[in-house]
Amino acid sequence: MMRQTFDRELQRLQDEVLRMGSEVQEHIVRVTTAFTERDLVTSQRMIDADVSINERRIAVGLGALKLIATQSPMAGDMRMIAAVMEIVGELERIHDYVKGIGKISLNLGATAIPQALALHLPEMSEIAGEMLFQALKAFINHDEDLAKRVPQMDERVDFLFNELYGEIVALVIVDATQIHRANQLEWALHNLERSADRTINICEWVVYMVTGVYAEMSMGEYESPPAR
Repeated sequence: MMRQTFDRELQRLQDEVLRMGSEVQEHIVRVTTAFTERDLVTSQRMIDADVSINERRIAVGLGALKLIATQSPMAGDMRMIAAVMEIVGELERIHDYVKGIGKISLNLGATAIPQALALHLPEMSEIAGEMLFQALKAFINHDEDLAKRVPQMDERVDFLFNELYGEIVALVIVDATQIHRANQLEWALHNLERSADRTINICEWVVYMVTGVYAEMSMGEYESPPAR
């Protein structure tokens, strides 16, 4: 009976991870569309949605700790619980980037963004969203191979980041009075790129859950602006 209770509660936590992940995936795309189309109403809605994501992350974490404290899980179960706790943490951080893009959108007001960003930011968000979808698919299916393939998708995100960063720098070179606006644009770009990197962290925890071995995956992360 205790094992049935444990399995039922663990399944509930996994289901909540998937629900959260699906919502975060949707919001990555929605906030980017709002940013490129200067839709300030949707931008504010994405900011407001962060409260629910934070609350649900805490609820899942507390539920996982309760399982550890009351059910004495075995090694494989512990890996699953650890993955659940880490993955919801990563989802919460990804949504922080969503919230950040929303706030930047409000700061910029109704003024149109540069054409290159309006053209390519949606592609970045679609890839980032698909990466998250595949990472969550790997999680629910215990698919180590899929988790290891997802980071390859980040190469296109990093390429677009580099190209668009150059466009933002060029904006300031042409008109130095645009430096504040350019800084805002760069932070939005950075947030989108980092959301993809956080998904790679999720893949690392999926591999750990399946194999018991934790290893970092290459993500090509920019800790400072890329060299031109």
